[in-house]
Amino acid sequence: MSELSASDPNREEAPDSAAVGESPDGEPKRTDPRTFLVQAVQTVPRTIVPLVAVALATRDEGSFAVPVMLGLGVLLLAAITFFTFLGWWRQTYRVGESDIRLETGVLSRAARSVPYERIQDVSLEQGFVPRLFGLTSVKFETGAGGSDEIKLAYLSSEEGERLRELVRELRDEADGVAAPAAAQEAREVQGAQEADAQLLFAMGPRRLFVFGLFEFSLALVAFLGAAAQQLDFLLPFDIWDFDFWRGLVAGQGEQLAELGPIAQALGAVAAIITLLVVGVVSGIAKTFARDWDFRLERTPKGFRRRRGLFTRTDVVMPVHRVQAVRIGTGAVRHRFGWKSLKLVSLAQDAGNASHVVAPFAKAAELTPILEVAGFPLPPRGLSWHRTTGSYRVVSSLINAVSFVLLAAAVAVATHLFVPERYDWLWLVAAALAVMAGFTAIQQLFLWRVERHAISPRHLYKRSGWLAPGYKIADRVKLQSVEIARGPLGRMFGYVTLNLGLAGGHFALPGLPREEAEALRRALLASMVETDFSRQVK
Repeated sequence: MSELSASDPNREEAPDSAAVGESPDGEPKRTDPRTFLVQAVQTVPRTIVPLVAVALATRDEGSFAVPVMLGLGVLLLAAITFFTFLGWWRQTYRVGESDIRLETGVLSRAARSVPYERIQDVSLEQGFVPRLFGLTSVKFETGAGGSDEIKLAYLSSEEGERLRELVRELRDEADGVAAPAAAQEAREVQGAQEADAQLLFAMGPRRLFVFGLFEFSLALVAFLGAAAQQLDFLLPFDIWDFDFWRGLVAGQGEQLAELGPIAQALGAVAAIITLLVVGVVSGIAKTFARDWDFRLERTPKGFRRRRGLFTRTDVVMPVHRVQAVRIGTGAVRHRFGWKSLKLVSLAQDAGNASHVVAPFAKAAELTPILEVAGFPLPPRGLSWHRTTGSYRVVSSLINAVSFVLLAAAVAVATHLFVPERYDWLWLVAAALAVMAGFTAIQQLFLWRVERHAISPRHLYKRSGWLAPGYKIADRVKLQSVEIARGPLGRMFGYVTLNLGLAGGHFALPGLPREEAEALRRALLASMVETDFSRQVK
């Protein structure tokens, strides 16, 4: 990302263009005027609620308290509205010959530009309020995230689609891929995308409901707690009065003590069931909001993923930019055969370098996606290798020592601060001993299940005990191969093979040194024999 203080007056501007595939737009443009309305709708509620709360809290302070607060509220809304409009008016963007530039700021002007060759993808996102106005935000992803990316909020849906296609064509041209020269040809290509789109994976309401059952969440409890803090003036008690809560707990305890053991047990079961129901309902609601109408398609531009109920996202990732894939699951999901698939790429997905293309699918549903991406499942007859036994033993000892040190710290803290509870220390020590034994058993199972293998084109890694998963990398697309060995590794004869990926990391710990060196030589030979930078799938 380059910082620009001002536009260059000597730079020749490209002619204005309204069609994809023609020359860049050239002239600075503003976002859609309705952006101001969207920002106002989003800002006003956040401003009104605190003012209403303050007005209600001060209604007993005097007859002029409420009118004064209302007057201040009107002035505040007017100021926010004015500066929101001024910020929109002063923000411009320009699609140039070699980069896209965004200028912002009212009093202090700042400009950022992103060269086309650094753009990994252009994604569209529609929040609930912008969708009501027919607007969308356009995000130019660089793979670095943060301030190195440009986001235009908001453009009309048609202009967003047009700008996305235009920037993609300019990016491909910068990468050395021939772009259509005529507007008619570009429109034909854009229309062919929709006509030639191949549906690879989709989730309907029934699938989302089942998915939500596995997405246990207490987000609803957190939401109610936050709402209670914000709207505590409406409650008949002070939420921060600890004496009130202490008395309430004591009263409930006395009532429970008067009940029989059967009633107490039923009450505990009812509380647990209520918590489970709240968690399940929250998980289902979160899943429907995030993945509603989930569709993954194969288009001439690459994988296209659309999802979202309130916030609709539309992401297209070129197939040749996929660096690796991750097949994962959960401890419970694995028992029912449900898996997830992520594609590792430079393009960002909500701050994460992995695109989730199949969050809840059967193994057979992943096969066509993996074939299109060029990362097939491990073939039969592949030679799998384990880590060294010494590596697992050392890992178990490190975990055991960690628990011993933790037990010692608990003992010292108990002796210093709560000596009257020192008799409970044996219970803590027993719990830590159980955890240490569990980690030792875990390392034994990991030694049995965690393996790696290499094929003529790919590198495979199987990991996980209760939730096994795969990671598959293309040997040609690896960026670096490094052998690392710490003090314990030198003592017990094992190393870690670190593999660099564009947008991810691939590590094989606990390998014998001879095996790691042979694997490094094979991977380096694959990396140098093909110039993948000029190849497009």
